[in-house]
Amino acid sequence: MNLHQRIRSEIENEGPMAFERFMDLALYDPDGGFFTTGTLRSERSGDFLTSPEVSSQFGETLARYVIRERERIGEPFELVEVGAGSGSLIGPLLQAVDVPALAVEASPAARDALVGLIPPDRVLRVLPERIRGVVIGNELIDNLPMALAQRVDGGWRERWVGVDDQALALVDAPPRPEVVAWLDQFAGDVREGGWVEAQLAAASWVRDVLGRLEAGSLILFDYGDTAENLLPRRQDGTLRTYRAHHLGPHPLDEPGETDITADVNFTALAATAESGGAVVELQRQDDFLIGLGLGERLSELRHAELKAARSGDDMERLRLRTLKTEAETLLHPRGLGDFRVLVARR
Repeated sequence: MNLHQRIRSEIENEGPMAFERFMDLALYDPDGGFFTTGTLRSERSGDFLTSPEVSSQFGETLARYVIRERERIGEPFELVEVGAGSGSLIGPLLQAVDVPALAVEASPAARDALVGLIPPDRVLRVLPERIRGVVIGNELIDNLPMALAQRVDGGWRERWVGVDDQALALVDAPPRPEVVAWLDQFAGDVREGGWVEAQLAAASWVRDVLGRLEAGSLILFDYGDTAENLLPRRQDGTLRTYRAHHLGPHPLDEPGETDITADVNFTALAATAESGGAVVELQRQDDFLIGLGLGERLSELRHAELKAARSGDDMERLRLRTLKTEAETLLHPRGLGDFRVLVARR
């Protein structure tokens, strides 16, 4: 029985399931989830690329922040990357700074890849009980299970997952109190018919990490925006799928075969972190990386490329041009540079 059949069987036996239950199964089911089965997802031959796969300078630049935090809080200190994937972030970072590190990964394929960068006993499935240092999550929050709701008659209705003629389908459900509370606080003035992804699991995850963090920082990179700036996207909602670097089918069509994601509500994340006692900063990715020196690095690469061109060293010129183009991609104002970065510091 494949994952689609098992989900349908559960619904037929127990009734419609909340959308976050469906999303959790589709992405993380041990025997059929998108991230827990198959090959590495975040690589050129996979389903999507994130900033670290675009350029090793992402990790190298973040190393400067890690150094600053180590100087601020002292020892003991460790770096923890959650959702470390192939190691494209933590690998270059550790080459730039020698610091004890842990990687947390749900994907068996990713854990196997990480063993080449980090000792096997430092590649974990769950977070350690206590952390003192820096926790990084790059494009992690957008994959945490979400509730799905729609504005109807001035109120809210949830959309759960049911079965219609053997196919999975969204069905109407009364809103749960915790979902309504989140929507009323963080959805904003959504128009009639608008769709919102209520990110309660993201809030729980942030609270959990900050509860483990004795001193240091949690840094989250993702696509999304403030609640106010997300409002124009609410008419159709932001829920979508990816596969093989392209938008995929409807989320219910092929569970376990596609990435399911939505824009992150950073207003909600910031409020959760602040309620947990953290000092919070929210920036664009381009501003954050420029503040850590990537702008100066880009200028150096441009000058070095020009020097190589004048000297006739074509191979060096091409190498430098590649590095320059990769750095520019990280800072592109309508691309990765427009991602958001939340820093929660203790």
